[in-house]
Amino acid sequence: MSALTVDHLFSSLDSFGLRLQTLLEQLGIDLAAYEADHIALRVNDVELAKRLHQAWLSHGEEISVNTINGRPIVVIKVKDVLSFGAWQTHCVELPYPSEKSYPEEGWEHAEWVIPSKAITPEALLDDVFCLFPALKARWVKLSEMGVNVKLSSPSGEGERIANPTVAFKANGVCVKLHPVSLEHVIESER
Repeated sequence: MSALTVDHLFSSLDSFGLRLQTLLEQLGIDLAAYEADHIALRVNDVELAKRLHQAWLSHGEEISVNTINGRPIVVIKVKDVLSFGAWQTHCVELPYPSEKSYPEEGWEHAEWVIPSKAITPEALLDDVFCLFPALKARWVKLSEMGVNVKLSSPSGEGERIANPTVAFKANGVCVKLHPVSLEHVIESER
């Protein structure tokens, strides 16, 4: 059983931000002009997810619990801003574990909203290339650089808006870009 606690998560925000910044530099993406939408955890144990879920409630309010890909995804809006590197957010996403096991539990990804009217991941990728031309120049070498890319259109029960995603993962962290904020998606469910 993991000893991961909310206190540990608070203390690991700086190193998480540094790891994200390293990945962004590798990609040639500068997100300084964009607000971080939310950050997300990964845990492997349902009991740990339940403990963290309850612990986060003492720091904020649950704004959503939705089933996505067969498991609950909890979103907590915290009272005090969470700073990681150059960014800040008020939302924490806690997916309950699936069959997949993560080598490291803790902060796993951060998501940013970028300007786009895209409704498919491929159209979003075109917009990402326009916003970040350095990424387009490095695109064919990402695999060699150890970066995995995933295009997806995740959706929960009741969502009414398309929110395609482009995700970049390397060295245990992931950067996700999409056109609609998590809070706006949650609002669409109501």
